[in-house]
Amino acid sequence: QVQLVESGGGLVQAGGSLRVSCVASGSTFTYRATYWYRQAPGKERNFVAGINWRGDTTSYADSVKGRFTIFKDHAKNTTYLHMNNLKPEDTAVYYCAAGTSSYISTTNLPPYWGQGTQVTVSS
Repeated sequence: QVQLVESGGGLVQAGGSLRVSCVASGSTFTYRATYWYRQAPGKERNFVAGINWRGDTTSYADSVKGRFTIFKDHAKNTTYLHMNNLKPEDTAVYYCAAGTSSYISTTNLPPYWGQGTQVTVSS
């Protein structure tokens, strides 16, 4: 079993930066790929970024490439999403997720999810 708890969301002006964190617990978390997804009001939940278990391979949605960075700290069991040059269209609830594989896969939604953290970007 994997439990995920996000933090770090908030209100930021367009062009600003924000970092959200995801602390995981569970005996096998270390060997799982982790992800960030987001869901805006009235829209479906979309993939934002993923990182493999070792932390040396990442994947990003086209809309955030060059602005967002996903990375992890194994010692803290934490996955981060650092967001630069934020835009109003980045406003959403950001969810951390963990998969069943060590490698990034977006074929199916991951089975483990956090409760989400709100990110609001004002124009």
